[in-house]
Parts: sequence; structure tokens; C-alpha cells
Amino acid sequence: MPVPSPPNPQILKSVPLFSSFSDQQIAALASWIQRRSYPRGAAILRAGEETDALYIIMSGRVKVLIPDEEGHEVILTMMEAQDFVGEMGLLDGLPSSATVETLEPCEMLRLPRTAFNSLLENNNEVAMQVLRNLVKRLRDADRKIESLALIDVYGRVARLIIDMAEETDGRWIVPRAPAKQEIARMIGASREMVSRVVKDLQEKGLIRTDKRKIFVLDRQSMARRGSAR
Repeated sequence: MPVPSPPNPQILKSVPLFSSFSDQQIAALASWIQRRSYPRGAAILRAGEETDALYIIMSGRVKVLIPDEEGHEVILTMMEAQDFVGEMGLLDGLPSSATVETLEPCEMLRLPRTAFNSLLENNNEVAMQVLRNLVKRLRDADRKIESLALIDVYGRVARLIIDMAEETDGRWIVPRAPAKQEIARMIGASREMVSRVVKDLQEKGLIRTDKRKIFVLDRQSMARRGSAR
């Protein structure tokens, strides 16, 4: 089991959610927050269970998934440092709609429900950041539904790569691409089909792979292939 420990106030100042806080507010917040370490494969939240806190990722990555009774899973999204999870269950009081599981060892900050509610009531900036985060997730969900309904597997792979790519020194790169099995679970396809699509994209000169990185060589063609028609 993870062992909680209090965070350094300097760490809290680096969290975008608390960027507008004064030193006095940071000090008060530090008395509420616990710092926790989780190994790879640990469940932070479980679908169907009560959400009792907000979890802010300080390092590492997690996947948000919906499991079924046969052990299969659909990956909704992946999150990394500075992202947070659990706010939906805290806001509506309903059980978590998805499971959040670590993809690698993670350091997290845990903010209990009482402190989270107090922050929303007394700090407009925090409330607006939580609201903007919820809107972003709703837009992402709309885009995913569109992809599943209107785009073939080839296009879904291309769109996912474009969505994950980051611009670095004028190049578009997916710095830590998910494994093909994880991509398959994110777009509703088989691993074999994803492998064939990735191979074809490479042969057409649209992408290049290097270990866990994907270099987008022709972003315009990739975006066109991943668009709904």
C-alpha cells in the first residue's frame, strides 16, 4: 500500500491548479494534501466505487479505462504529469465511471473531498480550471465518438497519432507512444490491425518510429487521413 507523506510547499507552487495561490494559501493547503507513491499497475480509482479525493499526477502516466466482466478493457485516455483525476465523482457524488490505473510508477498528490469542495467554494480560479478541464474532456469524448462512428481503423490510428503529437524544434513527435495493444484499446480495433496500419503509414513515408517515439513526417496527409468524411 502507498505510504502518504506531506508535500513540500514548493512542489504545490509548481502545480498549475494552485498557481494563483499566495504563500499563506499554499501553507494552508499543504496541511490537507498527502503525497503518495504508486507502483506500475496500481488502481488509483475503480469503476463503480466512491471517489473520495482529487488526485494530481506529479510524475508518471496513468490510463483511464472501462473494464468488463471478462477482463477486457477500453482505454478512454491517458494522462501524465500535471493532469488530475477524480473531480467528476467529487462534483456529482456518484461512483467513478472509469478505472484509473498507473502505466508506470507514479508520484501523486491526494486532496480529500472536504478540502476540494472548500477550494471550489473559496477560489474562483480553481473552480474555473476544473470547469475548463471538464469541458476539454467533453470535447475529447465528442471527438472519440465521431472517430468511432465515422472513421475507419486506418483513420482512427492516424488521428490518434496526430492528437498525441507534440511540436519539438519544428518537428511533430509522439515522445512516448502507447504500445500497439494500448492503441488498439483506445480506438476499438485489434492489435493486428493497428500493426498493419502503422506499418503502412511508415511505408508511405507519413511517419517514422524509433523505439517508443513516433515522428510525424507528413502531418498534412496524416490529418487528412484522420478526418471524418
